[in-house]
Amino acid sequence: MTRIAFSTLGCKVNQYDTAVIQSVVKNGSEGYAIVPFDDEADIYVVNTCTVTGKGDVESRRLIRGAIRRNSRARVVVTGCYAQTRPGEVAGIEGVSMVLGNEEKYAIMDYLKQDGNHTEQHQVFVGDISNTSLFSYPGPTDFPARTRAFLKVQDGCDSRCSYCIVPFARGGSRSLNPDDVIGQVRALGRSGYKEIVLCGVHLGGYGRDLSPLYPKTTLASLMERILSETEMPRIRLSSIEPREITDELMGLMASEDRICRHLHIPLQSGDDDILRRMNRNYTVEFFGDLVSKIHKEIEDAGIGCDVMVGYPGEEERHFEKTCQLIERLPITYLHVFAYSPRSGTAAAGLKETVKGDVKRGRSEVIRGLGEGKNTAFKERYIGRVVDILVEENRDDLTDLFKGYTGNYLKVLLGSDPEDPSLVNEVVGVRLSGMVNDALSGEALRGGK
Repeated sequence: MTRIAFSTLGCKVNQYDTAVIQSVVKNGSEGYAIVPFDDEADIYVVNTCTVTGKGDVESRRLIRGAIRRNSRARVVVTGCYAQTRPGEVAGIEGVSMVLGNEEKYAIMDYLKQDGNHTEQHQVFVGDISNTSLFSYPGPTDFPARTRAFLKVQDGCDSRCSYCIVPFARGGSRSLNPDDVIGQVRALGRSGYKEIVLCGVHLGGYGRDLSPLYPKTTLASLMERILSETEMPRIRLSSIEPREITDELMGLMASEDRICRHLHIPLQSGDDDILRRMNRNYTVEFFGDLVSKIHKEIEDAGIGCDVMVGYPGEEERHFEKTCQLIERLPITYLHVFAYSPRSGTAAAGLKETVKGDVKRGRSEVIRGLGEGKNTAFKERYIGRVVDILVEENRDDLTDLFKGYTGNYLKVLLGSDPEDPSLVNEVVGVRLSGMVNDALSGEALRGGK
């Protein structure tokens, strides 16, 4: 039996792609057994990220860790770092094979070609800019996860000046809505009660499908999922500001099955920096949008991405970002320090921000985010909320955990050994906070 192990870095799209590969291994390849990545394996597959320099570093760390674990193993590297810098990846001693973002779905074919892997550093990375098809068997199993990811869109046609994603993922392309419905139903039959619709540029869903599927938008897709499936919970991954339409907000406000949670890239609170980044909105537009979401979607969880240290970002620009965050009803933040990505427009800019300044600004923004997140959670103490109880327990407390529709983490302080709670949507009366999470007791017989 050949032991094969997987590790994934980066976004929900990458996590979905790994689940696809694992499904291919389990369903169509006899003689293979999937084992944990920390175990000794015969084949290690590392699905990498390259959105930031930190992603590259972490990818190399995982690759070298696998090589040390079993120097005789085949180490296969795929994902965005492999797609954009295949030569650099192949140059890591011990790497057996590099697969691009399209080639990875045929991993078993490449492994069979590899035979006894007498030749090292085999590279199979195509020109992803020519990719136009979007079709593959969807996974029905996400190991150790209670919620399922469903990639309905891949690639991006935008050209933000700092972003390498279009080079790593190609142009925007959508999974046709009939296939989406089929995959949602299959995930429901597998027992999943929440799906996360994800994509590299999720809000661009459907633009490439016309005229075969007229008026195909993310909102129309969600309407079909609501009417043609029984999936209890539908959540969206990150979506661009300009693509949060009135129709989408109306659905989120009126449909209980849609999680009231939006994650929106902000990046900067200064119009000059936004223009340099080639973002397609202004600070005023973003502020009005968040305020509208807060007003129209009750209890909405609103997360934002913020980038600090973009070339030319002065203290005055940074202060405007802080002021915008302070005044808006944002509930949590993801903070990133700018790192140059080869091939992007920003990579050649000379106005750089020093590393210690980036680190200091990151800490300030994180502090603002933590304060807003704590204040948002405290509003819920004494209330009853619904959570989907996850299979994996909380790392620090070993208590059952789950998330509300608006993305609040909740720990269950009672019935800690009751397995019947797992993968069930239960009502919880919140009584306080433990570490970074709300806590309470599950209600019997509903709210």
